[in-house]
Amino acid sequence: MARREKTRDLPIVVIGGGIIGLSVGWQLSRRGVPVVLYERGKTGQAASRVAAGMLAPHSEVGFEEEDFLKLGVAGLEDFPRFLDELETDSDRRVELDDRGTLIVGFHRDDTERIRRLYEFREHLGLPVKWLPGSAGRDIEPLLSPKITASIWLPDDTQVNNLELLDALALAFVNRGGVLKEMTPVESVNIEAGRATGVTTATDEITAAAVVVAAGCWSGGIDGIPGESRAPVRPVKGQIVTLRMDGDYEFGHVVRAPDVYLLPKNDGRLLVGATQEEMGFDITPTAGPVMRLLERGWEAIPSIYDLPLESVDVGLRPGSRDNEPLVGASDVDRLYYATGHHRHGILLAPITAYAMTDVILDGKLPPLFEPFKPTRFMRKKRARD
Repeated sequence: MARREKTRDLPIVVIGGGIIGLSVGWQLSRRGVPVVLYERGKTGQAASRVAAGMLAPHSEVGFEEEDFLKLGVAGLEDFPRFLDELETDSDRRVELDDRGTLIVGFHRDDTERIRRLYEFREHLGLPVKWLPGSAGRDIEPLLSPKITASIWLPDDTQVNNLELLDALALAFVNRGGVLKEMTPVESVNIEAGRATGVTTATDEITAAAVVVAAGCWSGGIDGIPGESRAPVRPVKGQIVTLRMDGDYEFGHVVRAPDVYLLPKNDGRLLVGATQEEMGFDITPTAGPVMRLLERGWEAIPSIYDLPLESVDVGLRPGSRDNEPLVGASDVDRLYYATGHHRHGILLAPITAYAMTDVILDGKLPPLFEPFKPTRFMRKKRARD
């Protein structure tokens, strides 16, 4: 770690207690580094808790996202190690649900759309199978008989994000991390082009380094020069939680047009999720929720009779290109781990490992080269 001989007794400050901030802080603590984590509310209560917990690089990759695919696949491969370490430090076992994912369509246009998705994934060499007609019901019997075709992706998984967040907070504290909840950071202190600590309403702390992992709030922290701020915006997502009883046997992730359905090991069935450019608004609204339930019912008609448990809203952190910002900024000792948009749960382990490498050893793994925060900062300065 650069200048470590001068700062070995100082903590690293992490701003943000969601899935990314907790993972980074915990992994730094595992390396024997003192860490203080500041969270504006309660840890894991914002976008991370509203997330669905899909670990789905194969089903979510877009036609121009091959760099993300490589990162996502590597992130999925890191999960077993991550969960083993988490069990060691929290004494809680979080399991992966590896029953696979179905992408389904209901008419000719849907069939053509998912056929393109299938051919693209086949071209990339991903594990994928084409299921014509109603063959997808052999895998998931609760699917509507009206489906015209489906894609089977056996290697995409999911995790219970609520269990994961609770275990991470416990592991962080057990490893000696200092957790300061209900304490928003007012500013990052920068002296002579170097981050030296942070200021809150009640405290000022000197730090060896500062990691901004504050989700959609990452770009609004004072003290950081404008050209060095993370260009991250909130992307509103509404998600519906239904309650399954013990006799309701729905066993796979199903992705249909405009909706996904995820059965959880605790009896929840998640139906989500919208993507809305509504600023920091977190008000549930009838229209988008009605659309989710309608589309979910078209895919799995039997959800009609399930109890409605909640409607929740989260604000995903979306960058200018909707890709993560991970690594060093152009301010010395100021780092970013934010902008993960829909993929915070999937990329939490690999991001945490990468951040410990770059902060402590000065080496960012090659997979993160396309996702450096400075890709935006250099462009802004060039325009100026």
